[in-house]
Amino acid sequence: MKKIALEEHFITPELLPDTQKIDFSAMDPKQAEDFQIRLLDFEDLRIKAMDEAGVEISVLSLTDPGIQGIKDTKSAVAAASKTNAFLAEKISKNPKRFRGFACLAMQDPMSAANELEHCVNQYGFLGALINGQTLGSYLDEEKFLPFWKKTEELNVPIYLHPGNPLHVSESYKNHPELDGPIWGWTAETATHALRLVFSGLFDKFPKIQVILGHMGETLPYLLWRIDSRWGILKKQKELKELPSQYLRNNFYVTSSGMCSNGPLLCALQELGEDRVMFSIDYPYESSNTASQFIEKAPMDKKALEKVCYKNAEQLLKI
Repeated sequence: MKKIALEEHFITPELLPDTQKIDFSAMDPKQAEDFQIRLLDFEDLRIKAMDEAGVEISVLSLTDPGIQGIKDTKSAVAAASKTNAFLAEKISKNPKRFRGFACLAMQDPMSAANELEHCVNQYGFLGALINGQTLGSYLDEEKFLPFWKKTEELNVPIYLHPGNPLHVSESYKNHPELDGPIWGWTAETATHALRLVFSGLFDKFPKIQVILGHMGETLPYLLWRIDSRWGILKKQKELKELPSQYLRNNFYVTSSGMCSNGPLLCALQELGEDRVMFSIDYPYESSNTASQFIEKAPMDKKALEKVCYKNAEQLLKI
C-alpha cells in the first residue's frame, strides 16, 4: 500500500556541527556516522529506502535541534531562511517524491510568521516543524499569538517535534540515558502540547492543527485521567471544552519511531482513525521495519488506507 511519511529528516552541512555536538555525541559512533550520511543525502539512499518501504511521498524537515538551538536571534532568522531555500531547491529536483515542512526562527515570532507565509506561498511547503522549546520559551506564551494567528490564516499544520529542555531535570541525575529519546523528549513534548491545550490557544484559534510524533508522546493513553484531574482543580484558566476534546480536535499523531500495535490501537481508539498517520522518523528508524509494522497492523483496509496516506492527503492538501 502506498504511504506518505511526515517525520523524515535532513540536515545541511552548515547546521551539522550543532547536531553532532548536541545529539550525536551520545550515540554509538558508527550509528551516528550512518545517520549523518543519510541526513545529508537526498538521492540514492533516501529514495531507495522510500521505494523499499512503499513511501510515495516524504515530507522533509530539519532534524533536531535545528533553528531552535541557535542562541542569537539574527543568526537564527538568517539560518531559517537559508535552510528553507536549501530544502526548496532539493524538493524542486524531485517534486513527485518530496514535500517540505519549514523550519522557523521562533526566537522572533513575527519573523517566524512571515517566513512560514513565504515558505507556504512561494515554496509550496505544507506547514512547519518546530523542534521543541526555543531558548526556554514555549509556544503557548503570549508573544507567539501573532504566529498562531498567521498559522490559522494559512491553514497549515505545525509539527511539534521533540527537542531538549533548556535545563536537564534533576530526576535524570546519574542517568543520562533518560535525557533524550528514551524518555526525556517524550515528557518534554507531551508537556509542551498540554501547555498549548491549557493556555486556551485552541479557544482563540480553533482551526489550528498540531501534529505529534511517536504515537502522540503518550497522551492518547492519558486522556481520561487528564480530564478527571482537570475536573477537580481550582482552575487558573477556563476552557470551552474538556482537555481531551482539544487533543481529539486539534491534534494529529503519527507512528514515527513507534512500531508497536499497543500504542497504535490506543491512538486509534482514543483519537479516532481520522487522526492517526504513518511516519518513519527517517533516518533514525528503519523504513522497512516501519513499513512492515503498519502493513501487518490489526486494522481493516479502510482504516489502513487512512493511516497510510488518506489522512495525510486531507490534512496537507496533497
